[in-house]
Amino acid sequence: MEFVDKILKCVDCSGDFIFTAGEQLFFFDKQFKNDPKRCKPCKSKRAGGAARAGATGPAAAGISRTETRTECSECQVETTVPFKPTQGRPVLCRQCFQAKRVPTTGALVTASETVGMIKTGVGAGLVSDLGPDMGVDMGVVSAELVAAAAQAPQA
Repeated sequence: MEFVDKILKCVDCSGDFIFTAGEQLFFFDKQFKNDPKRCKPCKSKRAGGAARAGATGPAAAGISRTETRTECSECQVETTVPFKPTQGRPVLCRQCFQAKRVPTTGALVTASETVGMIKTGVGAGLVSDLGPDMGVDMGVVSAELVAAAAQAPQA
């Protein structure tokens, strides 16, 4: 299907604007049924000041985030949370929440370290629970790990 620029009339300012072939292709791809009704300046005015500033997200749309005042279940300090707490579930302040989080550092292993571990047998105990009882063929798993590690960039 070939698209040609069209001249349309804005419903707000009654001015003419061009509905380009590229815009028509976009509308066609998105399966929009109607042509645009407003020129770009009127559309941005209608959208509000947030769109003109280039902001995005709920705050830009004028939707404020709900903040609920509550007491931390751990330290009993008054805090605010961005949700409505449900009964029976603990609510933590930022400091207690950060303290409870499990650190993820040290868990990352590079491909070259994986190859070294496989070659030396180090770390074999980590996967010893996987095996025939769990329906895992360790020969296949090891071969797949070696193949993947060999293709990975070296650190």
